[in-house]
Amino acid sequence: MAAFESLSNRLQNVFSKLRGKGKVSEEDVNEAMREVRLALLEADVNFKVVKDFIAKVKERAIGLDVSKSFTPGMVVIDIVNKELTELMGGTQSKLVKANKPPTVIMMAGLQGAGKTTTTGKLAKLLQKGNHKPLLIACDIYRPAAIKQLQVLGEQIKAPVFSMGDQTSPVEIARAGLQHAKENGNDYVIIDTAGRLHIDEELMEELKQIHQTTKPDEVLLVVDSMTGQDAVNVAQSFHEQLELTGVVLTKLDGDTRGGAALSVKAVTGCPIKFAAMGEKIDSLEPFHPERMASRILGMGDMLSLIEKAQSNIDAEKAAEMERKMRTAEFTFDDFLEQMEQVKKLGPLDQIMDMLPGMNKMKGLKDMKVDEKQIGRVEAIVRSMTKEEKIKPELLNHSRRKRVAAGSGTTIVEVNRLIKQFDDMKKMMKQFSSMMGPKGPKGGKKGLKGLLGKNMKFPF
Repeated sequence: MAAFESLSNRLQNVFSKLRGKGKVSEEDVNEAMREVRLALLEADVNFKVVKDFIAKVKERAIGLDVSKSFTPGMVVIDIVNKELTELMGGTQSKLVKANKPPTVIMMAGLQGAGKTTTTGKLAKLLQKGNHKPLLIACDIYRPAAIKQLQVLGEQIKAPVFSMGDQTSPVEIARAGLQHAKENGNDYVIIDTAGRLHIDEELMEELKQIHQTTKPDEVLLVVDSMTGQDAVNVAQSFHEQLELTGVVLTKLDGDTRGGAALSVKAVTGCPIKFAAMGEKIDSLEPFHPERMASRILGMGDMLSLIEKAQSNIDAEKAAEMERKMRTAEFTFDDFLEQMEQVKKLGPLDQIMDMLPGMNKMKGLKDMKVDEKQIGRVEAIVRSMTKEEKIKPELLNHSRRKRVAAGSGTTIVEVNRLIKQFDDMKKMMKQFSSMMGPKGPKGGKKGLKGLLGKNMKFPF
């Protein structure tokens, strides 16, 4: 399930009507804006935020004299994209760095928002940037909170400072900070207690920790599944603690997502990170422009490319590309490619980043089955070396042997071989079409090549 899926679908339906129009009248813009307004309200975006948003978009759209532009529908979409980006903060808001280490980050939030887990995820992210974070366990009330932080620390090999649950959190924070200075930790992340609701006692304690450690960042961890409540929580915390940023968790849940769109507008606090899953490295810097693009169905190629750059071996990729071009692509290469793709993370999350993916019928409902990948690998591994290089050797009896060896059926083996053949043919055609000057016959050629079975998202 993708972040903002239902909002995304609604907005894209509105815009597909606009896209096709040669002329867009003021009435068309108004009609589209009515739909956008409904979609945002339904997604749980704060009412006042929606009102301001629509007013801004209308002002820009009508002021632009959209009717004269070449593709008026696209212009309106572009305006919505820009305003949506602004709404979420405009540009990426990075972590502040202290002039003199350590940089102190204080984590706050209600119980159950995922604060302790996020503390671990943030430490992991900092380690990737060659930093040495120290985690301080200041939640002395929730049973097992300290243990949970220690387990996370062990998992990512980050030190955890704790003094058990008998010392006051303020004292623990002070001692932890001292420990970091003595041990060369350049970041300190303080995991504080949460309650089920905001109360004075909790706030008083957080303020004292704040006074003692003078944090450079106060990050509020918010569960995006809680909708409008998330915004109210952020507002209360901000009034009392002066937050510097927000971390949204559970953004991959079946959430209406409006909270994420309202937090920045209501509190003025930038969203600095978003967690898209359970894994320890699922915390990502929040890019408003990419998120807006994703919501509007334009995909998020930049994040995909970054993911790929950090996880995929460039030389292997170039070699693979050459093999595809010259149609020397073998089953071994096929496996190799699957391995590389698996490194990128859950496939349905990758699919979400591709432009127009949720518009492609068939693919939209295709649940990416990781087990299926396992079966494909088993089939390929049951082939002999020669068979992998020359699949044409695979006659009926060989296929039977492969099916038995991989614990699959002959139907599955046949299907895979056919898919592989089709893929090779397509690659061959593709490379002959991609002449030295780029695609011959442009998109028409592409559409012809992919035939009826694949609908292209344009």
